[in-house]
Amino acid sequence: MHYTELGLVNTTSMFADAVAGRYAIGAFNIYNMETLVAIASAARETRSPVILAVSESALEYMGDDMLMSMIAGLRLSPEEQIALHLDHGHSFESCAHAVDIGFSSVMIDASDRPFDENIDLSSRVAKYAHAHGATTEAELGTIGGHEDEFTNAYDQLCTDPADVREFIMRTNIDSLAIAIGTAHGAHKMRAPTDQIRFDILGEIAQKVPGFPLVLHGASQIPELFVTEINRNGGNIQNARGIPNDQLRQAILMGITKINVDSDSRLAFTAGVRLELTENPDGFNPREYLALGQSAVYENAINEITQTMGSANRLK
Repeated sequence: MHYTELGLVNTTSMFADAVAGRYAIGAFNIYNMETLVAIASAARETRSPVILAVSESALEYMGDDMLMSMIAGLRLSPEEQIALHLDHGHSFESCAHAVDIGFSSVMIDASDRPFDENIDLSSRVAKYAHAHGATTEAELGTIGGHEDEFTNAYDQLCTDPADVREFIMRTNIDSLAIAIGTAHGAHKMRAPTDQIRFDILGEIAQKVPGFPLVLHGASQIPELFVTEINRNGGNIQNARGIPNDQLRQAILMGITKINVDSDSRLAFTAGVRLELTENPDGFNPREYLALGQSAVYENAINEITQTMGSANRLK
């Protein structure tokens, strides 16, 4: 099925508008019906363009047919400006498969390969995606941290600004994920004084003005979620995210898309744990999953309005 049959759009127009308006598009990872409905509802409530991001492991968990049936159930229209994006595809086959089943955007992550191999694989994916009207993101540099079994990098290597223009020209990609000090998972900064490498971001933006730049590993890790989880039986220690003021500065300097995964996971878990703790005799999944869904929805509303600046941007 082609993504246009589902009312989805690719990222071309939404990124162009974001660059012109100096705001970012939120790419929110989804894992099940509850997170999908929460993010789509938040986008509709705020009249914001949004990207529904699905990792390889999440796609494996939900299954092709179940995911695409849930997307169809949203009854989207192109005017809502919602894209379905493969997050961290690690092979040509996984990216091509996503395009074939109806994704409108794919990310090929060959950042662990030598420069020329990264270019070869990224350009091959971009060519295939473009032939089907889909858009492509690639990664240059290595974003550290752990997200799932498919996205796990112990070493972090910041993007070299000197490589960026050549990489974009040779791959023909539509957006570029850069490594500027953020990390996957709930432990993004070693100390409260750590900062995004704005010096590197500034150099990159200067070399490719107006080109859509993407920030992974940029969840804020709200303390209220961590506290709620730990208060209700969890044990998340030393979690630290990216402060909102740093994200806002990054957007003003050229970041066009910000990935949000850990924040949604924490919000969902906090909601479920709270419900199970306050109602220990309850065993109805609809009740505790509804609290998780509500928490993800409220967090997405906050991220869209207070961080991305993308609310009320639909034409």
